[in-house]
Amino acid sequence: MTEKFSKILIPLAIVIAGLLVAGAFVYINQGKVGGKVSEGLSSQQTAEKAVNYINQNMLQQGTTASLVNVTEEDGVYKFRLKIGEQEYDSYVTKDGKLLFTEGINIEQNPASAQEGAETTGEVQKRDTPDVKLFVMSYCPYGLQAQKMFLPVYDLLKNKAEMGVYFVNYIMHEKQEIDENLRQYCIQKEQKEKYYNYLSCFVKEGKFNDCLSQAQIDTTKMGNCISETDKEFNVTALYNDKSTWLNGNFPKFNVHNDLNEQYGVGGSPTVVINDTVVVTSKDYCPGGDIKCAVIPNFTRAPESFKEIICQAFTNPPSECSQTLSSDSPTSGFGTGTADSGSGGGCGQ
Repeated sequence: MTEKFSKILIPLAIVIAGLLVAGAFVYINQGKVGGKVSEGLSSQQTAEKAVNYINQNMLQQGTTASLVNVTEEDGVYKFRLKIGEQEYDSYVTKDGKLLFTEGINIEQNPASAQEGAETTGEVQKRDTPDVKLFVMSYCPYGLQAQKMFLPVYDLLKNKAEMGVYFVNYIMHEKQEIDENLRQYCIQKEQKEKYYNYLSCFVKEGKFNDCLSQAQIDTTKMGNCISETDKEFNVTALYNDKSTWLNGNFPKFNVHNDLNEQYGVGGSPTVVINDTVVVTSKDYCPGGDIKCAVIPNFTRAPESFKEIICQAFTNPPSECSQTLSSDSPTSGFGTGTADSGSGGGCGQ
């Protein structure tokens, strides 16, 4: 369990006469959570029950946890909750009776997750930095990151290699597959128009209007979509639920090789010069994947620009220009976030 999380929780010895340790489980008192059993509840409802229990029994007054997402993993429900600006993974049994504050893989050496990982506080410098942003096209936080990306691309597009890539599974229904394919093909074959399209799409998600506004050759795009679908078995994988990740998420393998190369787990993921950029070591993929821990990195365009500019061997004059220090709002829209950046879509 992370130190920050353990500081937020009230010692369980007071609440349930237990001990709060990594992997400890808590019996959820049904009377405290609506007074009914969990039989027949969905994964979402079961996770919400667990979060309600945490809020009612385990958090200090004035602190509230919210549910981010829930998936099935190894016979239990894994759910991500957010407390303040931090996110944590916890687990609950499918019957909604046992809450695990943290899971421990007993088949893995405790140090192996970071074994061999190259972790630094900055990314390697290059004459021409390579910048990759991995997203799911309907992930609210992926949309936020794309809005962060756009003004920086506009500033540095002639100085750095910058592109939008897609996570190798989807979480937001068939519409996400369709939009991923649209954006992939526009960027691949009509790149000069892609960022006009994307600037429109992130505002309201009206892709038909945006195709027209950006003057996309839809015949050319449609041919590319058909070829890409066939090459990567996109529709076939969607229709075959036995192939879905954890039984819940259809695969989207268009950029699967890059996902595996960089250990991409969710949307958004930023990779600069083959180094994954994170705000905490807890988010590093591990293994032999390079990871740069930059705690003050936010999804504000200025923050993103600064990290890229630090990745130049010789930063260009464009780096002296100042962009917005406000993070865009998550989801569709043109506003700014009330607080710092955070959150993501991932298993």
